[in-house]
Amino acid sequence: MIVVDTNVLAYLYLPGDQTPKVERLLARDPEWVAPVLWRSEFRNVLAGYLRRKVLSVDQARNLQREAESLMAGGEHDVDSGTVLRLVAESDCSAYDCEFAALAQKLEIKLVTADAKLLKAFPEHTVSLSAA
Repeated sequence: MIVVDTNVLAYLYLPGDQTPKVERLLARDPEWVAPVLWRSEFRNVLAGYLRRKVLSVDQARNLQREAESLMAGGEHDVDSGTVLRLVAESDCSAYDCEFAALAQKLEIKLVTADAKLLKAFPEHTVSLSAA
């Protein structure tokens, strides 16, 4: 089981250079978890693709449904106090600290390509390229 940030999910569903790495990661460790926040962040990623006319609304809806299906049962609430403590200890956003807080709570690694998260929480993160 691993925590994945929204970018990892986006790399899976929106093909690009990182997609093969994420597909291998999913094959190796298919039990992915994330804070409930991932849904809003993923919708925001899809919104960018909609605005650039790379995706249609129907395509975006289908991708959201697929991602929600993958993450079903793996969505967690995180403690606000923990998130705020992590914010105070780092230069990361509260959004990013939700993922770090979940990794700490579950005592598992957060897989991310986010350099700030990797630097701030090396004991709880692993780089996507090293995963």
